[in-house]
Amino acid sequence: MKLNLLSCGAQRPDKRAIAQCIAEISTNIDDSLARELTDILLEGDLVDIEVDGKNTSSAFRALRKLDIDYEIVE
Repeated sequence: MKLNLLSCGAQRPDKRAIAQCIAEISTNIDDSLARELTDILLEGDLVDIEVDGKNTSSAFRALRKLDIDYEIVE
């Protein structure tokens, strides 16, 4: 399943936690790429990631916890 990460609405976003979350929930993204994608997201640009089908509910929960807005792309 593809997700577009739209924005982070947290007052003080935790870059390390966001990067770790992206690396854990997405397929084919390592830690260094996750850090780069986190910077892109926090600058206000859209980030496209792919999530494994069996991890979707935990991925959604983790993104909501970090106050990250997302949309599902099919």
